Amino acid sequence: MKKTEDVLVILSPAFPPKERGTEWVPAQQLLVKEIRSQFPGLAIVVISLFYPTQKTGYVWNDIRVIPFDGVNQKRLRRVLLWRNVWKRINSIKKEKNVVGILSFWCGECALIGSWFAKLNHLRHYCWICGQDARQTNKFVKWIRPKPGELVAISDFLAREFFTNHQIKPAHVIPIAIDKKMFPELPGKREFDIIGVGSFSFQKNYNQFVTVLAALKEKYPDLKAVHCGSGEDEENIKQMVKKLDLEQTLCLKGLLPHAEVIPLMQQAKILLHPSSYEGFGLVHLEALYAGAHVISFTKAMNQPIKNWHVVKNQDEMIHKTIELFESNISYERVLIYSIEDTAKKIMDLFFLDI
Repeated sequence: MKKTEDVLVILSPAFPPKERGTEWVPAQQLLVKEIRSQFPGLAIVVISLFYPTQKTGYVWNDIRVIPFDGVNQKRLRRVLLWRNVWKRINSIKKEKNVVGILSFWCGECALIGSWFAKLNHLRHYCWICGQDARQTNKFVKWIRPKPGELVAISDFLAREFFTNHQIKPAHVIPIAIDKKMFPELPGKREFDIIGVGSFSFQKNYNQFVTVLAALKEKYPDLKAVHCGSGEDEENIKQMVKKLDLEQTLCLKGLLPHAEVIPLMQQAKILLHPSSYEGFGLVHLEALYAGAHVISFTKAMNQPIKNWHVVKNQDEMIHKTIELFESNISYERVLIYSIEDTAKKIMDLFFLDI
């Protein structure tokens, strides 16, 4: 039987359940939706290994999603999970013309995707998105990826991956924003500071709170807001109370993606305290929302307008004060659009075909 339908298989550790969960892997969501928009004749199947916690397939924005609910499967059951995912990809290949496999993160998804592609003479690309570039990623030695199948989301991650694994990704294609998600810029900004990110131990939001406490001494009427939740949340709340910031910092908790962007447009400065960041989508969104960004990490080699990189907490405080004391202009800064990113990713699959 002739295979008439072309399909792109995408492997991801997590994906939103149905139309909800917009806060889950937002950069990857934007990419998948844009690929669907630009290539309407191409079927897309997303295979999600661990989340959501269900095994019933569903349709998400006209895209077929197959979840495996593998989050609690350890040891031998983990190997069985990989085998079952492999079998599902193989069944798709028997029915349709698979143009290639795209894996998010160089971990278990890439382990399955890369070896399936090698053995079936398919194109495979892995989007290196953050923690997977670190030395602690033991999957790289099992995957044994070629430089040509690795796509880093930033110059920083390309260098980090090479330093830790002695393989230099051949491609750098950054994450990007969807301009259509942004309303008109407001005439006035309600918040001086915004923080957007999970309260995980790695994100260092204790420093965010400490910086706010220092700024409040100089600016008693300081107004700040944070969107996110995580395992360090209780500790952060205790810090807020101890430092008398309950009237200064509004903790919004975990919000849908579409509700975070208007808050960004109401803020003057995004403070991002993470000491390791592949390329946070929040940075790009804040810049397009008209805010300035202050962070400890530098994603790309070239400087980016209104993005200020500092070395430590004291420099973050001083840079914030410097911006407050200057005549800040709130202008949209567009660095990368999702239309361009999706096209560059798909160009890899159709290169020389």
